[in-house]
Amino acid sequence: MSTRFWKERLYDAYASSGQAAPRRIRDEAATADEILRPHAPHVKQFIARYIPADRRARIMDLGCGDGILLHFLGRSGYRNTVGVDLSPEQIVRAHRLGLHQARQGEINRFLDDADEASADVVLLMDVLEHLTRDDLFRTLDNVFRVLRSGGLCIAHVPNAEGLYGMRIRYGDFTHEQAFTAGSAAQVFRTIGFSEVSCHEDTPVVHGPTSLIRRLLWGLGTLPHRLLLAAETGGTRFFLTQNLFIRAVK
Repeated sequence: MSTRFWKERLYDAYASSGQAAPRRIRDEAATADEILRPHAPHVKQFIARYIPADRRARIMDLGCGDGILLHFLGRSGYRNTVGVDLSPEQIVRAHRLGLHQARQGEINRFLDDADEASADVVLLMDVLEHLTRDDLFRTLDNVFRVLRSGGLCIAHVPNAEGLYGMRIRYGDFTHEQAFTAGSAAQVFRTIGFSEVSCHEDTPVVHGPTSLIRRLLWGLGTLPHRLLLAAETGGTRFFLTQNLFIRAVK
């Protein structure tokens, strides 16, 4: 039995196996806005923080899943977007949501067909952890090629330094690896990116309950930050389960 065989089986059943984020659809006539509304605060904050303000930006969402980012990018005025995902079930869900710019396919084949310097932003949300080291370098080399000079690559990955980062690393049988801020910077700089920064994926405040979660997170992690500061002499640590990576070509 080949490696590709078991991975193909898992990706083919990515939604029906329960691995993909569930979407509660109580009414078949529900709109995409209604179905995705619970995720709006988180995704809108991500767009405001990481996506350039120019609504003409050419954005590629690699590993787009059922297109949640494509949906909210469209609602925010971005029209030049395209997505690709390996999972047929995810693309069926995306099309059900009216996101026909999402295509089914393998990321590197999609990138191989893209012109050099044809993208302003490339998104790799929960993708890189699925790749072997060889495949990761091939993918990022391809991303670097299709980005214009000054273009952005934004990634979201499991944080091996996080207090509960291994919940994400081992929460999906298709995951191959996790990252730290140091290893992420090492990889992206080796590829050729000129600026690389990492950021915690902390709770998003959008009401009283989420404010309490954010305050608890800050208080609860303080002792760990103090211990790490005492051991290392450092002042900045990344303790969330996931990590954002922002890299500039």
